[in-house]
Amino acid sequence: MRASTPVRLTGAAAAAALLAGAFVASAGAASAGTDPSSAGRPDAGHRTLRAATYNLSLNRATEGELVADLSTGDDAQAATVAEVIQHANPDVVLLNEFDYSGDADPYAAADLFRENYLEVPQGTGEPVEYPYAFVAASNTGVPSGFDLNNDGTVGGGDDALGFGLFPGQYGMVVLSKYPIQHHKVRTFQHFRWQDMPGALLPDDPATAAPADWYSAEELAVLPLSSKSHWDVPVRVGHRTVHVLAAHPTPPSFDGAEDRNGLRNHDEIRFWAEYVRGGRAARYQYDDEGRRGGLRPGSSFVIVGDYNADPVDGDSVDTAIDQLLRHPRITDPQATSAGGTEAAALQGGANLSHRGDPALDTADFADTAPGNLRVDYVLPSRDLRVRDAGVFWPVAADPLSRLTGVYPFPSSDHRLTWTDVRL
Repeated sequence: MRASTPVRLTGAAAAAALLAGAFVASAGAASAGTDPSSAGRPDAGHRTLRAATYNLSLNRATEGELVADLSTGDDAQAATVAEVIQHANPDVVLLNEFDYSGDADPYAAADLFRENYLEVPQGTGEPVEYPYAFVAASNTGVPSGFDLNNDGTVGGGDDALGFGLFPGQYGMVVLSKYPIQHHKVRTFQHFRWQDMPGALLPDDPATAAPADWYSAEELAVLPLSSKSHWDVPVRVGHRTVHVLAAHPTPPSFDGAEDRNGLRNHDEIRFWAEYVRGGRAARYQYDDEGRRGGLRPGSSFVIVGDYNADPVDGDSVDTAIDQLLRHPRITDPQATSAGGTEAAALQGGANLSHRGDPALDTADFADTAPGNLRVDYVLPSRDLRVRDAGVFWPVAADPLSRLTGVYPFPSSDHRLTWTDVRL
């Protein structure tokens, strides 16, 4: 499968691309962890699009290892995450922590994952075809040439433009049943953090000068995005929906300067101003040099692991609220019964959380930070939300074998989806 150009439309894929987004699940069924693909599709006269995000933890320790693992159908983790996707059956999905294959063959891993896993029945899942894909380079693992963590040495993942042990580790992929308008895609991999007005640049607490953790030379090369920000337009019938994909850095693994927490906040802020458009986004420039944000009236869905919970965890206060309380964005508040059950069974930090555990999307360490809501599918207000859910089955559900408990058979994150009517 070579879907860097949107041409592969045969058999089931052709039917999927011509039909609306497959189906709509009931919120109760999804919350209970039952197969969300089992429900029928209401309102047949309207198109329903299921958008999803899934941090499936298919990152590997060395460059090229993911391609090797996906070259056969024998990788247990890949089969498990593929079955999760098959059961959820989204029309368009962002995959986070999916290593970039390299500039020589950027679609290699995505093609292998589709051909050897998604298009093959996994367990009780049905094959699913995504004829269209978008993949691009990531800042993760790209050497900066500077001592960004100020530990006195240069080199390693913490001194890369985005944390990673090799270029493209923890990358991203967008898969779609509908055509991707490749000529209209915008990427913001190289937008510099210092070029954001009012950027929350970190301060070195050991000096009197403000916002001086990074030198002027470091800021001249340091991008805002720890991976990248993508605007991927998808054509659904006569409508275009902009899939806005990102994976901001975790707001941890730093010190009193909070360099990762502040960067996480501003990575989220980038989309808040991008969808507001106009003067708010005038400063933004993409990798082709085009300036400005999203055109007024455009339909969009923001997807990704944003590493920020609205009330718990280590993120800067109000970081994700920049999106959840945005006047152009709907928060569907996707839930699961499995998240509530897990928080109660695991205890620890979960017992002191203020957030509703039904909204959790990640099963993190029980000591700290506990389970959190960090994965989001947030549509523009013009797209009517029909349903939403988190694929987190309760322990009694047969599908709980796909999520499990630590060490996880799939990922510590849960696939999160939203159905919208166009």
